[in-house]
Amino acid sequence: MIVHPRTTWLRTLLMFRGSALVRIWPRLFAVTLVASLVTYLHETYGLLHTDLTITPFSLIGLALGIFLGFRNNTSYDRFWEGRKLWGRVVNASRTLTRQVLTLVGPPFEHQRPVGEGESDEIAAFHRESVYRLIAYVHSLRLHLRGQDRLRELDPFLDDDEIAQLVPEHNRPIALLHRMGERFREAWEKGWVHPIHVEVLELSLTELAGVQGGCERIKATPIPFSYNILLHRIVFVYCFTLPFGLVNTVHEWVPVVVALVSYAFFGLDAVGDEIEDPFGEDANDLPLGAITRMIEINLRQRLGEEDLPEFAQPVKHLLT
Repeated sequence: MIVHPRTTWLRTLLMFRGSALVRIWPRLFAVTLVASLVTYLHETYGLLHTDLTITPFSLIGLALGIFLGFRNNTSYDRFWEGRKLWGRVVNASRTLTRQVLTLVGPPFEHQRPVGEGESDEIAAFHRESVYRLIAYVHSLRLHLRGQDRLRELDPFLDDDEIAQLVPEHNRPIALLHRMGERFREAWEKGWVHPIHVEVLELSLTELAGVQGGCERIKATPIPFSYNILLHRIVFVYCFTLPFGLVNTVHEWVPVVVALVSYAFFGLDAVGDEIEDPFGEDANDLPLGAITRMIEINLRQRLGEEDLPEFAQPVKHLLT
């Protein structure tokens, strides 16, 4: 995600990184070159005289603008839903950590006495559960980005659990399953009241539901036929526009074509970029920064002081 401090209108206008121009400049250069060639041949040699007027381009441009606007609204809805889902990941992870640290503990004295060393065992359970939850959010980030970097989970899981995750196709779900198993073991030991077991289970269900929402966005792109139709119409429109303008605007054709093409190519590129909000494009969600924040928050609940720094943008880019 591009993170810029509040600045002047002029500086915003001149910013390059994160703008659609980064992706579309080859197409924009090509169409401007074609427009310049058409203008040169028409104005210098009197070639390319046609009866084509601007009217059909105006009608097509209006329809194309509506289609691009609809597509971009759909893409932004996917982007914003992805952000809301990750907001729920933040909330659910904090809630589950609080529940583990406050609801999992030694039994009341009237139930049975606390065993020798049991307090240390419970403290180890707290740390293990919170670290497994941290591993889950990092694993979810890697899962949504299609990255097979299991070694990133080494600081939070032991070697045996890492080895068990190797063959898993959906590692976040495997970690949620393991959390459920460990909560059952805690209940069997009398560390969790039966009423609180359901509370913990609801938190796991919330995380599973949020993950399902993210996977739905990831696995269901905008229909390919719709995207390819828009790409083709934008391409044909921009590359034929010089022929409809050359009889009316003459030597200004390259300028007008460049401006119109920038608008259409830019809208097309923006819709493409934010359609998958979980990727690593400049304007995608900063999942790395979000998971780092979750890690810091949860480890602080354990009383740890040796914590990583919050992720900071590098050249205005937060990943």
